Amino acid sequence: MIVTNNKLIKIIIVTVIIITTCCMPSIISGWIDPATYHVMNIIDLKQNITIESYAHHHRRYHLVMSDEFNTNGRQFHDGSDPKWTAIHKDDYTNFALHYYNSSLVNTNDGYLNITTIVQDVTFKYEDAKTKPSMKKTKNYQSGMLQGWNKFCFTGGIVEISAKLPGDAYIGGLWPAMWMLGNLARATYVGSSNNIWPWSYDTCKHDSLQHQQRFSACNLLNHYDFHPLQGRGAPEIDILEAMPGKAILEQTTTTKPYYSASLQVAPGIEDYRPNVGEVPKKTLWYRDGMTYGHNTSLNIFFYGMHLDGDTKEQSYLADAISANRWFKLLNPLRY
Repeated sequence: MIVTNNKLIKIIIVTVIIITTCCMPSIISGWIDPATYHVMNIIDLKQNITIESYAHHHRRYHLVMSDEFNTNGRQFHDGSDPKWTAIHKDDYTNFALHYYNSSLVNTNDGYLNITTIVQDVTFKYEDAKTKPSMKKTKNYQSGMLQGWNKFCFTGGIVEISAKLPGDAYIGGLWPAMWMLGNLARATYVGSSNNIWPWSYDTCKHDSLQHQQRFSACNLLNHYDFHPLQGRGAPEIDILEAMPGKAILEQTTTTKPYYSASLQVAPGIEDYRPNVGEVPKKTLWYRDGMTYGHNTSLNIFFYGMHLDGDTKEQSYLADAISANRWFKLLNPLRY
């Protein structure tokens, strides 16, 4: 994380909008921000909302949730907001250097602000294997805003307007906007082990039955889940920004760029390309895939191996990712 002492780095989010082809709550439900009507081309203010700009393949998309964040002073600590929660805990995933502080997420001047600061924080944590309580200090604090277990949808379009933090040509930050199946909660690995990023509903009496917590082979799935039904929490990364100046070898992509990814399990090792190599034509990573302007396949991320509590519970997750690079007119802004 590249910051100087006492310097604040912010990600500023202007709006979040979700639209689907089906079922739509009314404005009375509270999921739709009334201010959205002033910024979008919307027909029928009081009935089911049709957004003309998203008419595609003979489908009509309906607004089901929006948040313009234009009410000043909103706080997002646990239980204080009906749409979002800013978590307050250590982040021990991806070798994170920061601690998530819910007070660093708020609204001001019509924006949602997520701030990163250089400030030590000491906290207690428990080792997952040996169980002793210990103290740890981290030097950075930041924020993560989640909609977990509040608003769910099964398909549609998500639109986010945001300004990313920092200098685009200086590496160290990793701002992201992404979605996760509701059975798992981000940074709470006890909720995601052997659930993330599964998307599989077939029973095979082999190692897969032990690797997937809610398997289609299970005669009894706990928490009132249906028996003989596979469940999981796949991941869709809308945007993960990578600032800097480096060139990615063997690709047309240079920093700064951002990635968009789909991650699912179980992974199939025989159909996975070698990292750093372009897939062969026979692999699904290549056949039928098209990419937009300045966008190419991310050949450095085809998935990962995830360690379970036992060897039998360890598994592969597949991923397909695309990188889009962009040249900035103003290097101090994304």
